[in-house]
Amino acid sequence: MNKTSYDQLKETLYSEKLENGLQIFLLPKPEMAKTFAIFSTNYGSIDQTFVPIGETEEVTVPDGIAHFLEHKLFEKKDRDVFQDFTKQGASANAFTSFTKTAYLFSATTNIKENVKTLLDFVQEPYFSEQSVEKEKGIIGQEIKMYDDQPDWRSFFGTIQSLFEKHPVRTDIAGTVDSIQNITKDTLYTCYNTFYHPSNMTFFVAGNFNPEEMMKLIEENQANKSFVEPTEIKRSFPNEPARVAEKKRVIKMPVSTAKCMVGIKEKGELNSEQEFLHNELLTEMLLDYYFSKSGSFYQELYEQDLIDHSFQFETNLERDFGFSIIGGNSTKPDQLADTIQEMLHRLKNSSIKEEDFQRMKRKKIGMFLRAMNSLEFVANQFTHYHLLGIDLFNVLPEIEQLTVKEANQFVEQWIDEDRISVCQIVPS
Repeated sequence: MNKTSYDQLKETLYSEKLENGLQIFLLPKPEMAKTFAIFSTNYGSIDQTFVPIGETEEVTVPDGIAHFLEHKLFEKKDRDVFQDFTKQGASANAFTSFTKTAYLFSATTNIKENVKTLLDFVQEPYFSEQSVEKEKGIIGQEIKMYDDQPDWRSFFGTIQSLFEKHPVRTDIAGTVDSIQNITKDTLYTCYNTFYHPSNMTFFVAGNFNPEEMMKLIEENQANKSFVEPTEIKRSFPNEPARVAEKKRVIKMPVSTAKCMVGIKEKGELNSEQEFLHNELLTEMLLDYYFSKSGSFYQELYEQDLIDHSFQFETNLERDFGFSIIGGNSTKPDQLADTIQEMLHRLKNSSIKEEDFQRMKRKKIGMFLRAMNSLEFVANQFTHYHLLGIDLFNVLPEIEQLTVKEANQFVEQWIDEDRISVCQIVPS
C-alpha cells in the first residue's frame, strides 16, 4: 500500500492498484464523524461508439444507455439495493455525467458493511428483458419531466448550439425514442466493456482505519473473477472549432425569458498542466467578473438585464469543454449582446497584477474551504484522476499562476467563432 503525505494540506492518502486493475484511494479523516465512498467508472453519456470487449467490430449504442445502466444496477432479481443501504444506516445515490458514472454512499455507522454492499452491487449486474422494459417507462417519464424545465432546456440548448457533432450535445438521459432501442444484451455489452475494474476507481474518505479498509477491499476483490483487462477503443467524430449555430431560440410556456451565452472551449490540450491551468483561469475569470461582487455583474444588474437566477459555469474535459453565462431576463436580446460585448472587452484589456492577486486569493480560499467537504474531495479527486491530475497538487498550481499567463489565456479564450446564444422565450 502506497502512502503519500501532502504537508501543505495536512492530508495523507493511501493508494493501491489491485491485480484486477482496480485503483483504490483511501483518505482517512479521523476527526470526521461521517465516511463517504464513491465507486466510479470512466464511462459516461458521450461513450456511444466503441469496440466491445472481446470483439473487433465497432458498435454504436442508443443515446442514454450509460444513464439507463446506472438505474438498472440498483435493481437485483430479488430486491432494490437502496433498501440494503437504508437498513445499514447509509444514504446512497448515483449519477451519470458526460464522462463518468459513479455510485456512492455516506454513513456514520456500518462502514465496512456499506463498502462491501457498494462493491458487490456494482459488480453483480442483473438485467432481464422484463425489468428493462419496465425501466423504459420510468426513465421516459424522467426525460419528459426534464423537457418541461426551462433551466434544463436552456442548458442543453446552449450545448447543442455550441457543438455540431460531438455526443456531448446529446442529453445524458437520451430521448424517449432512443431508450426504446435499449435491450438486456446492449446493457450487458456496455457493462462488460466499461465496468471492468481496470476502468474503475474506488475512493473512500472519512473516519476509518486505512489498513483495515484496504484489506477489506482486497479480500472482496480477490473473491471475484474478471477477464484480463484490455484497452477500451472509443470513437468520437471530428468536431469543428466553430460553434454549430450562433443563436438558438426555444419557445416554451414561461412567463420570463431566459438567455444563456455559451463559449466553446478549445479541446485537445497538450498536457495535464495546460488543462488544469486553463480550467483554473476560466473559473477565476468568470468568478471575478460575473459573480455578485464582479464589475460585469454590477453593470448587468444596474441595467436591469438580470435577476437572482443569473449564473455561470464551466465544464472542461479531455477533448471538449464549454462555459455558460446567463439567466432569466426581460430583455434577452440586450442581455446576449451585453455579455458578448463584455467578453470582447475583457479580451481587449489587460488584467492588472493587483486584480489578479485578488483573484488568486479568492480561488485559494474557495479551494481550501471546499477541501473540508468529503463529497467534494472524493468527487473532484476521481474526476482529476481520470485526467492524470492529482487533486492535492491543485493548490500549488493555483499559487504558481501569473498575471502574464492569465492575459495570454484571455487573448485566445474569447473568439467570435466560438460564442453562441440560446434563449428560452414565451410561446
